[in-house]
Order: sequence, then C-alpha cells, then structure tokens
Amino acid sequence: MGASEIVRRGLMLVLSSPSGAGKTTIARRLLDEDVQLVNSVSTTTRPIRPGEVDGKDYYFVRADEFSRLLRNGDLLEHATVFGHQYGTPRKPVAAALAEGRDVLFDIDWQGTQQLKQTARDDLVAVFVLPPSTEELARRLHTRAQDSADVVASRMAKAADEMSHWAEYDYIIVNRDIEESVASVRAILAAERLKRERQIGLADFVSKLRGAR
Repeated sequence: MGASEIVRRGLMLVLSSPSGAGKTTIARRLLDEDVQLVNSVSTTTRPIRPGEVDGKDYYFVRADEFSRLLRNGDLLEHATVFGHQYGTPRKPVAAALAEGRDVLFDIDWQGTQQLKQTARDDLVAVFVLPPSTEELARRLHTRAQDSADVVASRMAKAADEMSHWAEYDYIIVNRDIEESVASVRAILAAERLKRERQIGLADFVSKLRGAR
C-alpha cells in the first residue's frame, strides 16, 4: 500500500455563535476556499429572507413537513430558535462523510449537543465569540435584516448562548475576520491529520517497517 491508498473519513465541523458574532461570514469564506468542505444545508420553518435561495441557504418548509421529517428520523439534529424550527437532513451528511468530504454546520449549542450524542468521533466543534457586547450590538444593527425588537431579543439571548462556550472543542474571539478564518483553517488542517481519521494508515506503516 502506498501513501496514496490512505483514505480519510470526513469530519463534521460545527461553527456556533450568538447571532452577529461572525460565524456565517467565516463559514462562507471557508466554503469558498476549501474544495474538500461542503455545506450542510439545514431545513427550517422560518420565512425566507431577501437574497436567500431555497435549497442553497436553507430548505424552507412548512411546520407540518418539518414534523414529518422529525417523526421519520430524517434529521440528525433539530432545535427551535426564535420561534422557528431548524434541523439537519441526515442522508446528505452521511454520504459526504463516507466519501471523505468534510461537512460544515452553522448550528447552535442545542444542535451541537445532539450531534455529540450520535456522532462524537466525527465532530469538531468551534464556538465564535464577539470581542465585546457593544460590538455584537453594532453588528446586529448594521445587518439591517431585523427589526429593533428582534435585535433586542437576539442580544438578550446572546448571554445564554455564550454560557455554553465550555462545551466546545475550540474557542475563537472574532476580533478580526481574517485572523478568525485563518484560525479555523488551522483547526481543520490539524483535525484532518488525526491518526484515527486516516483509514489504511496502520497497513501503510506496517509496510514501511517491513521494508527496512
């Protein structure tokens, strides 16, 4: 067996943060730059926002369809956030991992906890923190996608979301987007090289030792 015959099982890279801390921007940069990384498209009951595309940003479904998916076990994880339901379709993720591709998840701490229960060996969880509460509020207002009431609700929820930081493998304080993207790249590179993710490595090393 040569080095080219060592294959790798994919991993599940989770990015979580309070709304406005920057995880979505980081995720988009990684997806644009890394051909081995694919996006996990979530299913949601929330209304589509301007500029979003059904099937690319989310699968937008009615509440009864979401309930059917949940009953059938077709979702890896699910959560209710700000009154809307979100979930990760199971089949596309399983197929990508088996093919050695990595899957990026933009989900909250509730979904991450559920993935830990079912796929801990495949999971790499990263939590993104804002540099300050003031900066988080500024970013939320700058987005101009939500009403003042929704922004206030997101700020109130941020403290609870950030209390779950210790449940994650890695923590990034997003002071500068370039530095944050570079940090996640480094995490991904290291996790891909982990011994247990390289299938065929034991046989490869045995062959090397036998060739002495």
